[in-house]
Amino acid sequence: MKYVLIIHEVADYLVWKRIFDHAAELRRNAGEIRYQLLRDERDADRIVHFSEWSSLDVARRFFESPELVKIRENAGVKAPHFLYLTELAHGVL
Repeated sequence: MKYVLIIHEVADYLVWKRIFDHAAELRRNAGEIRYQLLRDERDADRIVHFSEWSSLDVARRFFESPELVKIRENAGVKAPHFLYLTELAHGVL
């Protein structure tokens, strides 16, 4: 499995979420399979977007594209940090 973990601060969560939802088809067409959104319990403006992708290469191209850089700017994203991950193991306890 291929995953991307993005940690970023947003200026206004509701504005960001509206733009995030609007880009769902764009993300799906780029290869995103599923996602989770998480919020830092100590900082409500710090959002984690964890997603599964068809390929890390397509995910990297998508997230680094000029179109997506502009979308992030419009959404009020501050200094996103990306981790491109490959699953080693998983389980349920």
